[in-house]
Amino acid sequence: MTYAWYDILGTVGVAVIIVTYVLLQLGKVRSEQLVYSLLNAVGATLILISLYFAFNFPSFVVEFFWLLISLFGIGKYFWQKHDR
Repeated sequence: MTYAWYDILGTVGVAVIIVTYVLLQLGKVRSEQLVYSLLNAVGATLILISLYFAFNFPSFVVEFFWLLISLFGIGKYFWQKHDR
């Protein structure tokens, strides 16, 4: 079975999100750290790119909100850093 480049990209995105969650559970990253939100945003973006080529509405909804929440976390990090 051969995979298109966008399938590989989406799989990398899934791996990034899973590894990020494992790191959170192991205490290697904290949810308020910038790297946590950045990795989640990267993973969701890669999955959304793959969904552009092989659309699935429920997956799109989940990843869209995953990206939106991650972007909120990035903004929150910089907002709090600015206030310090």
